[in-house]
Amino acid sequence: MGGGSYNTSIRTTRAFASGYYTKPSFQLFSNNMNKDMNPKDVKVRESCDSTEHPKSLAIILALDTTGSMGSIPKTLIRDGLPGIMDGIIKAGIPDPQVLFMGVGDHECDSAPLQVGQFESSDELLDKWLTSLYLEGGGGGNAGESYHLAWYFAAMHTKIDCFDKRGEKGFLFTIGDEPVLRDLPEANLKAIMGDGVYADYDSLDLADLARSNYNVFHIHVKEGSNGTYQGVMDGWKQLMGDNLLIVDDHTKIPQLIAETVAKFATASKLP
Repeated sequence: MGGGSYNTSIRTTRAFASGYYTKPSFQLFSNNMNKDMNPKDVKVRESCDSTEHPKSLAIILALDTTGSMGSIPKTLIRDGLPGIMDGIIKAGIPDPQVLFMGVGDHECDSAPLQVGQFESSDELLDKWLTSLYLEGGGGGNAGESYHLAWYFAAMHTKIDCFDKRGEKGFLFTIGDEPVLRDLPEANLKAIMGDGVYADYDSLDLADLARSNYNVFHIHVKEGSNGTYQGVMDGWKQLMGDNLLIVDDHTKIPQLIAETVAKFATASKLP
């Protein structure tokens, strides 16, 4: 699965250098939605080739920020995700561009979708990681809005890896709940701003995202609902072999890097 494992010493050194371990939580994370991560009126996020990164590969990481995830989002942001770029490059992908999202519950939360930018360095990705609002919401409605990440990827991103080279990007949602079945037009308008929308269900949105992305879900068994077999069975029906189940959330960055390395060449169009 690619070449090389996630480098813990580099990850930890970078985390200390950027203040992840030295700053208290109230200084590290936003306590409301950062205006730069608000998707309202955002037309497109772009992953583009450049002289420095001629073969960009778009990678979206969408993390569940609801209460059922407990402290997992905080520890991932403090420890694992600050070095994700290093891990992907060491796994054999020379020009990754990572966009970080937060997903919540569109029926209950004030910030059900938060969206950064595609970035090519750990330092720039850090900006979006530390801008994330860990709302800790959700509700008793048997699911979260992971499909908002699929919607945004399908409708509001432009990626050179696919448009120029026929190589699909990668989209990982990370959480412990089922995905809510429906995404109504009215909710999309409230989240995204003025525009033309429609009612969607989760199957539609997963299929739309799969047009340009290899779509995966990482199910975290440590979350409040992570051990329910029915939740995993539902994801298995939706994702097939692209459901990745983890017992230890600290393994997620390495799993992402290895998965991207394994599937990157196979994702090119014939």
